[in-house]
Amino acid sequence: MNIRRVNDDDSRIDGFINEEFSSYAEQNNVNLNFSVFCFIAESDSGEILGAITGRAYYNEVHIGDLIIHKAHRKSGLGSKLVLTVEEAFQNAGYDKITLTTFGFQAPEFYKKLGYIVEFIREDNNPNLCKYFLSKQITR
Repeated sequence: MNIRRVNDDDSRIDGFINEEFSSYAEQNNVNLNFSVFCFIAESDSGEILGAITGRAYYNEVHIGDLIIHKAHRKSGLGSKLVLTVEEAFQNAGYDKITLTTFGFQAPEFYKKLGYIVEFIREDNNPNLCKYFLSKQITR
């Protein structure tokens, strides 16, 4: 056996992960309900102003990244992107949306959008405390 670090461009990786992930869920009588998502906000000229990415699986949607261009922060764009994810996955068989954010990023932003702090992993540096949040959605 050989263990090595590989690049994402190896097409065998996605196939292996998807097959094993799916079969293990089925073996345990769980509906995988898997989906990858990416929504972007762009200007009329095609410039990307913000993006939100993540994965949905089992009964939850997980936001991985929400990035807003520095010139458009505090404009409501981040809220619109989060709302877009919430609307896209309503009535699609998912119970909640989950995410993590660090103290220096956006815990208060997500709280204003109705996300509940489930857990905070403390750190000596308060900026690096990690917040685990979730919000129920319409199934």
